[in-house]
Amino acid sequence: MVRVAIIGASGYTGAESIRLILQHSQAELAYLSALPEECGPVGEVFGQFKGRCSLQIEPLDLDKLTGLADVALCCLPHKVSMGFVPRLLDARLKVVDFSADYRLKDPKIYEKFYGVKHTDTANLAQAVFGLSELFRQQIKGAKLVANPGCFPTAALLALAPLLRENLVETDSIVVNAVTGVSGAGKNPSSKFHFPNMNENIFAYGIGTHRHMPEMEQIASEIAGSDVQILFQPHAGPFDRGILSSIYCQPKRKTSSEQLSALYRRFYAGEPFVQICSDAPNVKDVAWTNYCHIFATGVKGRIVVFSAIDNLVKGASGQAVQNMNIIFGLDETLGLK
Repeated sequence: MVRVAIIGASGYTGAESIRLILQHSQAELAYLSALPEECGPVGEVFGQFKGRCSLQIEPLDLDKLTGLADVALCCLPHKVSMGFVPRLLDARLKVVDFSADYRLKDPKIYEKFYGVKHTDTANLAQAVFGLSELFRQQIKGAKLVANPGCFPTAALLALAPLLRENLVETDSIVVNAVTGVSGAGKNPSSKFHFPNMNENIFAYGIGTHRHMPEMEQIASEIAGSDVQILFQPHAGPFDRGILSSIYCQPKRKTSSEQLSALYRRFYAGEPFVQICSDAPNVKDVAWTNYCHIFATGVKGRIVVFSAIDNLVKGASGQAVQNMNIIFGLDETLGLK
């Protein structure tokens, strides 16, 4: 039985992680921590866990945690996580980190987009990017896995077959995506306040969104050459989910039937990637760890659509999938 600690358990991804571990047959919750003002019985902090979990969410005590858990799901914010991950590793825990602190391999790029100096470059160098379907072998037995961002998960799974097969121009890819309100996190803000969000949709992070360099880094690794992506996110008036529409210039003529066959072949045997015969929608993937993908040709372009739940496949579900891979378990445990 894998003993799981959740650091930052009081947020959306913390709650989602608790939910998934509670239904996992080979893992158990061992420790929950959060800021002092966000602590208390987990059933009081999150009413959905009344009668299902008796643990307390408590302030982090590394002395208590040492020897109590095998792995930490670190649900802390960007810039904060890298202050805790070294201590968790020193306590001999495996770590799946939800923040961006270990995703970008070049500290200068991280510092440009996140506005702070990276303070843990030693562990950054050994971190494995946790896109389960593409980096499974590297994830096995890893000490530190950088869980991908939600937008990059949806976009990279949609792009990987095209990039691996060198089918598209790599200097003109456009990723247009819409996320639900939970993508902004639990802390309230005026922009995501109900009267502003209801019956509304808006673009944000124009040309500056932090997930763009993450997409480009991994896409370039998949392609074996430099990839440039124009990424534009939007927020829509729904709780959870991401729908991505991706536009590519093909290098050679490829029919919709050939694209469908490519995607089915590329993801054959993958438990959480489903290739669709029409454009996917977020309701079909809500509360699941699935990614639905549809690729087709339109007016000489290749257009790919993908849908995920941003809190599950885009965060906690993928983290549990990575945890399963680290410990050599069936990676679908807790997720089906």
